[in-house]
Amino acid sequence: MSLPPTHHIPVLLEEVIRWLVPQPGAVVVDGTLGGGGHARALAERVGPAGRVIAVDRDPGAVEAAAQRLAGLPLTAVHGNFADLPELLRELELPAVDAIMLDLGMSSDQLADLERGFSFDADGPLDLRFDPGSGEPASRLVNRLDERRLAELIRRYGEERFSRRIARAIVEQRRQAPIRTARQLAQVVRGAVPRRGPSRIDPATRTFQALRIAVNQELTCLETALKRFPECLKPGGRVAIISFHSLEDRRVKQAFRDDPRYKVLSKKPIRPKPEEIALNPRARSAKLRVAVRQ
Repeated sequence: MSLPPTHHIPVLLEEVIRWLVPQPGAVVVDGTLGGGGHARALAERVGPAGRVIAVDRDPGAVEAAAQRLAGLPLTAVHGNFADLPELLRELELPAVDAIMLDLGMSSDQLADLERGFSFDADGPLDLRFDPGSGEPASRLVNRLDERRLAELIRRYGEERFSRRIARAIVEQRRQAPIRTARQLAQVVRGAVPRRGPSRIDPATRTFQALRIAVNQELTCLETALKRFPECLKPGGRVAIISFHSLEDRRVKQAFRDDPRYKVLSKKPIRPKPEEIALNPRARSAKLRVAVRQ
């Protein structure tokens, strides 16, 4: 059965290639396969003598990429980039030449209305990258008390109205459990004061917070940043694209404070205006690059 085309546009693709400098014959890890845009470009540059190890927590992304990228020197692996040392051992690879992460959510996940990533989806409020692992967001929303909900939304969403939102969620679930993304988005929108037009939906930060929580995203990133140097050859590069300050702060600190890294990008690399015009989701992207000493 043929696959529908991917909706995902790889962010900062030109910059990733320029900074990672993938050479023919190199072995490169794409730890966030997604729609396969970065992995395809990397595989084309390492050529038949090289190899791209493309990892994703979403089994659907791995299955789709295995078909879309057939014929390229690429191995698609269902797994978590935080477990990269174990994944490489299974593949009998002692170390690789480069690693990249694109921490943004895939547009293909947003387009899947059964996953709950889209605010207006009537499917289950799930938000898990791997639907077979962990607790769905709907259970979290209906289980946590008001104080813990507010703290989660504030900490992971950096949402100034976290208490109002938590209170509104608790009031709503007294009437009926919150089951879908559309239900939650409506509750949040009703709780957040509107002061003129806004570039982002009022529900954005709450959904971000829940997604980070159910996928343990920051814990996985912190673990990966500590473990990546043992996976890289000396002189190997790591490039990480983040989309909000919680991620970017951790990448910046790890690259600066871990003596095994040497920072190559003194300031975060941002998308050009032309890229943002073509792909508005790229506007908050920041790329940082380091080399293994």
